[in-house]
Amino acid sequence: MVTAGDIVARISYGKDLLFKVIEIKKSEKGEIAVLKGIDIRLCADAPVSDLIKVTDKEYRDYIKSSIKKTEETMERIRQERKYRYYLRGEENSNGYFKRPGTVLHLDGDKEYLEMCLTTYRQLNIPVYGYAVSEKEQPQKIEELYFKHLPDIVVLTGHDALIKNKSNLKDVNNYRNSRYFIEGVKILREKIDRDKDNLIIFAGACQSYFEGILEAGANFASSPERVLIHAYDPVFVVEKIAYSSIYDPLTVKEVVINTITGQKGIGGIDTRGKLRMGFPQI
Repeated sequence: MVTAGDIVARISYGKDLLFKVIEIKKSEKGEIAVLKGIDIRLCADAPVSDLIKVTDKEYRDYIKSSIKKTEETMERIRQERKYRYYLRGEENSNGYFKRPGTVLHLDGDKEYLEMCLTTYRQLNIPVYGYAVSEKEQPQKIEELYFKHLPDIVVLTGHDALIKNKSNLKDVNNYRNSRYFIEGVKILREKIDRDKDNLIIFAGACQSYFEGILEAGANFASSPERVLIHAYDPVFVVEKIAYSSIYDPLTVKEVVINTITGQKGIGGIDTRGKLRMGFPQI
């Protein structure tokens, strides 16, 4: 029997992803489980009859595979960062110090936020993180922006294209895209319209990509309405935070280091946020 807190897979999807059961609801069609992806930014509903509890070994193997993907991506990022320093002649920049871009990250999922904050710190990215529900992000973003004055803002959490809804251009067919769009509009209309000055990433799994970009984001999910990895926003941010203010970055350069890739993340060409300082004290 499936209960809240269990780790499960969906039989009808070939057990491709693992979820944590958040809640069991009663409905006319039977019991419905509210699910949260273990490493994918997806909240979904599924009939309890379509779920199967995974074994401890299956769970360990899944986590091991997820960690391996993340570690491989982070190692690639570190090597690429060293290469960028080498190209700019900064690998032996004696007397200078580096100031990467600072980040304000609002996440609708507290567990994902903690995972992302750990990864930011491992990558030496200065960050301020808040667990704020998707619905409340537009209400909180202005206050938090002026509290921290970040270079980069991330608005993320959970999202989904509502089942059996075929019109991808209707924001009402998405669980939370309207809130990401509203948050981005507030940042652009009230705070900074310059897309090189304030960098914005917004969205989660299957989000309304075109709507979020049109609102003013530099990067968004999900061009092909696919699921995105919990760490994808962090890996987008890293490229911006550690690329020089003199470096224009193509979208492909930024997206290449995400786990999901161009099917899940897209955007516009953007400048980096790394500044060199002198002298080092």
